[in-house]
Amino acid sequence: MHTLKLLLSAALIFFSPLSVAEISAPKPPAAAVASAHPLATDAGIEIIHQGGNAFDAAIAVTAALAVVEPAGSGLGGGGFWLLHRESDGFQTMLDGRERAPLAAHRDMYLDEKGEVVPKLSIDGPLAAGIPGVPAALEHLANQYGQLPLRQSLAPAIRLARDGFAVDARYRRLAGFRLKALQKSPAATAIFLDQNELPTTGFVIKQPDLANTLEAIAQNGAAGFYSGPVAEMLVNRTRTAGGIWTREDLMQYKVVERAPIKTRYRDIEVTSAAPPSSGGIALATMFQILEHYPLDQLDKATRIHLIAEAMRRAYRDRAEYLGDPDFVSVPLKRLTHPFYAAGLASTIHPAKATPSDQLPGIADNRLGSDTTHFSIIDRDGNRVAATLSINFPFGSAFVPAGTGVLLNDEMDDFSSRPGAPNIYGLVGNSANAIAPGKRPLSSMSPTFLEDQQRVAILGTPGGSRIITMVLLGALEFAANKPPQAWVSAPRFHHQYLPDRLSFEPDTFSEETISALATMGHPLKEGSRQYGNMQAILWDRSQNSVIAASDPRGNGLASTTENRDASQLD
Repeated sequence: MHTLKLLLSAALIFFSPLSVAEISAPKPPAAAVASAHPLATDAGIEIIHQGGNAFDAAIAVTAALAVVEPAGSGLGGGGFWLLHRESDGFQTMLDGRERAPLAAHRDMYLDEKGEVVPKLSIDGPLAAGIPGVPAALEHLANQYGQLPLRQSLAPAIRLARDGFAVDARYRRLAGFRLKALQKSPAATAIFLDQNELPTTGFVIKQPDLANTLEAIAQNGAAGFYSGPVAEMLVNRTRTAGGIWTREDLMQYKVVERAPIKTRYRDIEVTSAAPPSSGGIALATMFQILEHYPLDQLDKATRIHLIAEAMRRAYRDRAEYLGDPDFVSVPLKRLTHPFYAAGLASTIHPAKATPSDQLPGIADNRLGSDTTHFSIIDRDGNRVAATLSINFPFGSAFVPAGTGVLLNDEMDDFSSRPGAPNIYGLVGNSANAIAPGKRPLSSMSPTFLEDQQRVAILGTPGGSRIITMVLLGALEFAANKPPQAWVSAPRFHHQYLPDRLSFEPDTFSEETISALATMGHPLKEGSRQYGNMQAILWDRSQNSVIAASDPRGNGLASTTENRDASQLD
């Protein structure tokens, strides 16, 4: 009898709902990392091989990109980390966006006539907001990681000390910002060779940045926001014309925000919340496009309808969006299906709506950087992170002794209502400069999920980020593989300027003619744009596939195709 009771108890335990769920819950067959630089991808894979989870790997990749891809991100910048914890389904967005210095004010980039002073919000230390990346690294380690922060930062510290080789992409972006870099002696010493553009293969070593990373590894965020590093940041920024204070650094905190969720057909879309405009804009566009059978339409009509959805989402971006800690964002209204249905009713099926016929922002007078990575681990935890210092090489200013390249994210504020920023985006008072405020962003790290598939994706690209994510998501909806998401031809409409822009060779002459007949002003770009990094976990196929945009020089790897022995 006693034996029978034991057997019955064991059976009840074995067949309990929790145990069955745990046994049947599928897990990814491999971990994967896709990032904009092979050395950063290797750093993430290295930390996973050491027992780290996706969040530890995110620390490693974030820090490594700060070293090897200085044109796109860094300790002197900010970002959004979209997180999914598989054990309980918890999702959050870690907001490490830069903040305006406490001495900032809404007219700080205007002259005595009220006009925007060219490049004042782009070049030099006055253009820099207070960075959020160092605080985010500590938060990820303390709240979500499994490894000590020092261990996750070790690959980046090694890369900073040993150096990385200049490639063609680095040369192109450094050449684009050469004059600005030459104005900062510390930036010149780090990123150039004898004050000139380094040749391909030239090794860039960053001992000062390694020391700053070491300070963070030893002391957490305090190693950056206080102590000797903070003193150098403030003193040398102010000497060069900046307005940072020790109080600015001491007050910085990351914020966790609830992601924006919407649906497109049978796909759940999870994306970034304000101060990102990405999630709201994607919700608007997806809910508008829900009204049309896109897969049944001819190419020109399909492009026309997508462009009109883009136009209306970007109009709302300009009118309503800003830092939710400072302004009231009508989130429920902008993401409601009824609101999108109203917008859809204003779209003519065969005729473009001129942007000046839409209700506009006040006083309307009228990129290709940032970085993104995607990660999934064997437990199903996942991270989509988009990071930035804004323009290539940010403000092009380095406070001597820190190795930290400062952002120029202050340009993402509206210097004046209706005045376009460096990416041509306009804004209203909701995104006006204010002390401690976070500027509006287009960064859109995103998860997509249906009954069998999970996608992790995002991209750099300035004002075009949101539309690139939309087009990648539509490829996912069409059941295409990740390589199709990252390589699909791209087009873009952002309300103002009123034009439909597109990559070279995206449209045929027939399609261009049809779109022009519909009334779309068209502009073909001189080069491709974006650098999407994506991962697919297909539960039905028990597979994980990672893809890196062929436009960049990134690397997508899984632990199946890149074992620890290949990382030496």
